[in-house]
Parts: sequence; C-alpha cells; structure tokens
Amino acid sequence: MKNRLNSAQAWFATSRGALVALFALFIGLRALAILLDVTPSSDAAWYYSRADMLANGLGYQGDHGEPTAYWPPGWPLALSVAFRAFGTSTVVVGLVNLAFAALAAWLTLDLGRKLFASELAGRTALLLLAVYPNSILYVPLALTEVFYTTLLLAACWLLIARKGGLRLVLAGLVFGVATLVKAQTLVMVPLICLIGLLRDDEIWARIPGIIARAAFLIGVAALVVAPWTIRNHRGLGAWVAVSTNGGITLLTGNNDTARGGFTPEDPVVKALDARTDLDEMEYDAEAKRLGVEWVKAHPAQFVKLMPMKLLRLWGPDGEGQWAYETDSPAYKAAPWAFTALRAVNQLWYFALLALFAVAAVLMIRIRRAAGTRVIDWWVLPYGVALYPSAIAMVFSGQSRFHYPVMPFVCMAAGWVIARWLVRRGEAGAAGQ
Repeated sequence: MKNRLNSAQAWFATSRGALVALFALFIGLRALAILLDVTPSSDAAWYYSRADMLANGLGYQGDHGEPTAYWPPGWPLALSVAFRAFGTSTVVVGLVNLAFAALAAWLTLDLGRKLFASELAGRTALLLLAVYPNSILYVPLALTEVFYTTLLLAACWLLIARKGGLRLVLAGLVFGVATLVKAQTLVMVPLICLIGLLRDDEIWARIPGIIARAAFLIGVAALVVAPWTIRNHRGLGAWVAVSTNGGITLLTGNNDTARGGFTPEDPVVKALDARTDLDEMEYDAEAKRLGVEWVKAHPAQFVKLMPMKLLRLWGPDGEGQWAYETDSPAYKAAPWAFTALRAVNQLWYFALLALFAVAAVLMIRIRRAAGTRVIDWWVLPYGVALYPSAIAMVFSGQSRFHYPVMPFVCMAAGWVIARWLVRRGEAGAAGQ
C-alpha cells in the first residue's frame, strides 16, 4: 500500500501527465460553470453594460448618458474588446474569464514553485485552487475578480520569477492595467520591493536601488493610467486619476448602524440612495463627505469597527455562488444543491486559511532552526493578504475583496501539504 502511495506521489510531483490532468480539471470545472445561466446583477450589471456601451462606440457613460469615471474602467475596456469581436453575451463573459483563469492557474503553479522552492508545492497549490468552489463559480460572472487576480499574479510573477530589465517594464505595464481595475493596486509595488530588500544581505547599500526600482515601476504604471486621467479631465473638468467609487464603500462601512460589512439599509445611505438629483460621481462625492464626517465625529467607534470589518472580510466565503441565488434558473431548479455547496465551500475555505496560518508558523520555525534569513519570497502571500485587510479596516469588510488573495493562500497551503507528503514518504522509506 505504501509503495502505491509513494508511486502516486512521485507521478503527481514529476510527470507531465499529472500536469495535464491538473489543468484539465481546473479548466473543465470552470467550463461547466459557464453552462449555468446567470444574469449580471449589482456591480456585475454595471461592468457588463459599460462594456456593451464601449463595444458599440458609446464611450464610458453613466446611467444618465453623461461621461463618468464612476468605477474603474479596466475590466469593461477589456471585456468590450471581446464583445466587439464576438457579441455581447454572458457566454462571452464566461469564456473571457475562463481564458484569464487558465493563465492564473499556470501563474499559481509557477509562483508556488518559486516561492516555496518545491515542484510538489506548486502542483498541490494548483489542485487546491482547481477544486475550490468559489473560484469555479466566479468564472461566468461579469465581475472584476478573475481578471484582476490574473493581473496581480502576473505582476508578482514578473518581478519574482523573471530576471532582467525588460521584466520591470512588463511588470509596470501590468501594474498599470491592474490599477485601472482596482485603483489601490500600486501599494503592492513598495510591498514587493520591501520583501526583495529584506531577503538579502547589505540592506542599507541596496536601498537606493530598490527605491529607484519601485519608482520606475510606479512611473511605468502611471503612463498606462495617464490617458484615462487626461480623458477624465477633458470630459469631466476634474483631475480624476482612476475612479470615484470609494465614497459609498466608505459610508456603508462607517455609519451609526454599521457592523463591519456593507450596510446599504442604513437610514443615511437609504436617504442618499433616494436622491434623484445626483449622477453617479456626485452621489459618490456626497457619500464620501458623509463618511468622512462620520469618522471625524466617531473616532472611537471607527476604531472599534476595524476588527468587525476584518471578520467580514475573512469570515464568510462563497460570494460567487450568491450571484446565482439571486435569479438563476440553476438555483431555482436545485436550491438544496446550492445550500450543500455553500457548506462545502465554506469548509474548504476555512481549511485553506488554517493551512495558510500553519505555513507561516512552520516556515518561521524551519528557517530559524536552519539559521537562514526569515524573510524571503515565501512572505509574499501574507503581504498580499495584508493589502485588502488594511483597505477593509478603513472602508468596509466585503468577502469578495479576499478573492485575489486565494491563489496565494493556496500556494502556502500547498507547501504545507507537500512537506507533509515528503516527510511521510521519507518516514516510510526509513521504516522499510
């Protein structure tokens, strides 16, 4: 029996056939999800309709037909290219997301190899992500998460897994596109550069070079964003770098009835929603004003909400599935199946987070025992997790914000499982 298990492990860790099977599993499950008919709603409906407008040459407009910078344009711009070529439909959305998800799968595999110096860890990470229900069910949705996650993985991969000056240019370009999808993305640049600084010796001597590298990356990204910023100034008469949708997120996370998450039923928010004299940008500006005023008036309550926001960010999972439960024929046909899937997904998610925590403790112990520097590229997944956590503590805790972190969580979790498998194999061999 042990020989069979060891042979299976060796096949999984080294054979090309195992890689083919992993990618077939990853892509196959997501291709099946596209068959589920789901109508874009909420944020997805905005992105879907804006992409359709762009594909038909109408520009990036608000609901009242005026030019807008409400919500970042990166994902609608990318989706509009596919709509122009193949027509506007939810099937096209699913196929576009499937293509980006497949690239994300490969990046997860290769980054897992590089961060944890283990082929088995990379393959295990890919397996964990392949069967993760929430990851699967996001593919048919017209939300930013699949596209953005791929961009984030690609930028990290270019900086960590590649060498040479060209990779800095490419990484800057990718960071620029990612910033057009989520405006806060550029905070990742100093974070990655800091890890790169602390993982080697001669820290003080290398600081100027690291600062120059970070400035170059941000500069290239700014060049990507610049045309959109100029467009906003020309069309709106204001310098709007990327988007103006942070106000409502700030207000819904910081008001008298806030409990850490998105609370659109708050009386202040409802009163703002009832105003028909505001366009999207005016609405968000007013929400920002109200949110800032509340924080200034309630600093202690603002601080007390922070742990609750983190809990809302990292506690629940399965928001990809919730989109189907609004008005999907698949849900109406088998609601019990979705209830069961929700439970399975939540357990899978908690298991991944538990392994993620174990990986940090285990890696620190191993590196200290070996006398090696604790900080290395393995810290990256935890830095990526810190990024939405910091944002959530200020704005609001929404579970979809942790979606881009999950491939990195799978990398760390995959390393823990891979290490256990290797040690079990070594113990079995020693006992023979």
